[in-house]
Amino acid sequence: MAATVNKSPKLTMATGQLSGERLVELYRTMVLSRYLDERVWLLNRQGKAAIAASAQGHEAAQVACIEATDPSKDHYLTYYRQFTAMLALGTEPEEMLRSFLAKDGELMSAARQFPLHGAHPRVDLFNFSNVIATQLPQAAGVALADKLRGSDAVTIVYFGDGAASQGDTHEAMNFAGIHKLPIVFFCENNRYAISVPLSMQMAVDSVASRAVGYGFPGVQVDGTDVVAVYEVTRAAVSRARAGKGPTLIEASVERLLPHTTDDDHTRYRSAEDIEQMSRRDPVKITSETLRRRGLLSEVEDEAIHAEAKRRVNTATDTVDAEPYPGVETMFDHVTSDSARKRDGIS
Repeated sequence: MAATVNKSPKLTMATGQLSGERLVELYRTMVLSRYLDERVWLLNRQGKAAIAASAQGHEAAQVACIEATDPSKDHYLTYYRQFTAMLALGTEPEEMLRSFLAKDGELMSAARQFPLHGAHPRVDLFNFSNVIATQLPQAAGVALADKLRGSDAVTIVYFGDGAASQGDTHEAMNFAGIHKLPIVFFCENNRYAISVPLSMQMAVDSVASRAVGYGFPGVQVDGTDVVAVYEVTRAAVSRARAGKGPTLIEASVERLLPHTTDDDHTRYRSAEDIEQMSRRDPVKITSETLRRRGLLSEVEDEAIHAEAKRRVNTATDTVDAEPYPGVETMFDHVTSDSARKRDGIS
């Protein structure tokens, strides 16, 4: 699916191209994300992981977007469906599993928040909330701070199509458009805001079409196409870094599993819809594309899957054997030592 761009203002495509070697590496990250995602769902069914929101179907869009940015200086505000983006930014499988299993040493929130919530001390990820779309005004604030500092950093904020219906989204985009902030709004549109289809969320054809009302480009792109997403995002990042303002990217993806481990999507999706959705699996599509272009053999593909499975198995064994935080740490990071002594809390 070719990218479509609003006529005004114009988004000029950047010239950078992905090498075959980089495409294979991105695919490697997608496969690792898929195995880790599947493992978390199994751990949930075993009663070990409380809840999870799957990124299955979103992998290509997330990994291509990260590839088009500069993690050494850009900022990323994610939401709860960002398995692949987090891996692409350098989060380790063990770190993510510690978050889902709430084990001692969990880096992002000391095992005190929902899985993957919290600020990562090594990867430039901002703490986020389960409250839909709150990250968008925050992202506008981060981009404004960079603009006031004279930095050429770009902020990338991720959200789903359901978040596009929230007032926070309008406020963030309106503010960013007025002040020409260096920000990319990246919507992963899987057609369902939990259980509500897109046709019942908005009276327009796409999320991207709204961008013209804020004075910046809106782009639709096939979120299963790594190269297409990379090119569109690279252009948007270049535009933002040049001081020309925001871009809204709408990546068309599929949510291959229910909204979360607590959801049953067969209650609101037809069997035909689920069957059609499965044909747009980005892992399979990317594998087929790489093989067709002579960049990946069947043997190499099998090795990538075997290595991903090995890494996830090792990470699972390691983290599953680790202890939970001790009861004595219950009030750490909640009250000060002096307040605890005053209140008689040991």
